[in-house]
Amino acid sequence: MSDVVTEIRGSAGLITLNRPRALNALSLEMIRELTAVLLAWRGEPRVERVAIRGTGREGAFGAFCAGGDIRFFHQAALAGDPRLEDFFTEEYTLNHLIHGYPKPYVVFMDGIVMGGGMGISAHGGDTSLRIATERTKMAMPETNIGLFPDVGGGWFLARCPGHLGEYLALTGHLLGGADAVAAGLADGVLPSAELPAVWDSLGDHDGFERLRERLRLAAAPAGDLAVQRPDIDRFFALPTVGDIVAALEADGSGWAAGTAALLRQRSPLMLHVTLEHVRRARHMTLAEDLRMERDLVRHCFHLRPGAASDTVEGIRALAVDKDHAPRWSPARIEEVEPAAVAAFFASPWPRHAHPLRELA
Repeated sequence: MSDVVTEIRGSAGLITLNRPRALNALSLEMIRELTAVLLAWRGEPRVERVAIRGTGREGAFGAFCAGGDIRFFHQAALAGDPRLEDFFTEEYTLNHLIHGYPKPYVVFMDGIVMGGGMGISAHGGDTSLRIATERTKMAMPETNIGLFPDVGGGWFLARCPGHLGEYLALTGHLLGGADAVAAGLADGVLPSAELPAVWDSLGDHDGFERLRERLRLAAAPAGDLAVQRPDIDRFFALPTVGDIVAALEADGSGWAAGTAALLRQRSPLMLHVTLEHVRRARHMTLAEDLRMERDLVRHCFHLRPGAASDTVEGIRALAVDKDHAPRWSPARIEEVEPAAVAAFFASPWPRHAHPLRELA
């Protein structure tokens, strides 16, 4: 069976990610299938709305999408496989397609929602509905593998309240459903047990409106992040990563010490790149941010090619050798030179030749 299963039921186009053993991690083939069906349904009069879910190990729901296929990234980078370039160009194009989609787009964010999974869930237009559950585990943990929060992550994280975006981008903090709503990354929380009935109702002519009204009337769920918001806004508003970590380490509280220790484990270089990325994206359109991210991800694999890349090294440590002991270069936050960060923001393409030049 295909890794992307699609059907038209009633007036709804339904998409199921069907790669449960990999937590529905996106392959290039899946990105192409998703793009093709969304383009086809955009002009299909039978389809009035689109919904997407993931298959868990025990059946429908339970896992949405764990991100891009990082094992493929590692293999392709070491082998010089040109499909690595295609992957990011086509993934970011898909993110932009979803953002401007002319029909309601309903995402069932049950279970794992990370990285590329956020790229196909966070960008729906004004009529989108992003549904979390008590099982939602949402994060942008890319700095842990020597990458940055891509798939438009700079754009949607920069639009979180206060300086929550910087915090989520740098730490990769895991959000439950209630905190995802508070962060502006989900529109409501439903019990996971009710998802099959809601999914089935979307084929009804008024199914979407009934769902939207239900989420509108639901009481805002209580999350855990609100307690730390004052500290998050205070520390993560500071000008540089070095300033943030120094202030956290000087604070003396358990939360600050734990957060500083977590940042010390991430790629020092990519922490600096990520902070600059989010702050630039705050003043950009999504198309502008995606073009910047395409530049950044090209540099992640080519400024220091092969095994010398922090991204390749981070994936090795987490997903290939699984020793969880990446050898970052530079090794410390304080050793990152401004020129090394600036190099990531110099586009390798002139505007007329940029892979994402057509995004409006």
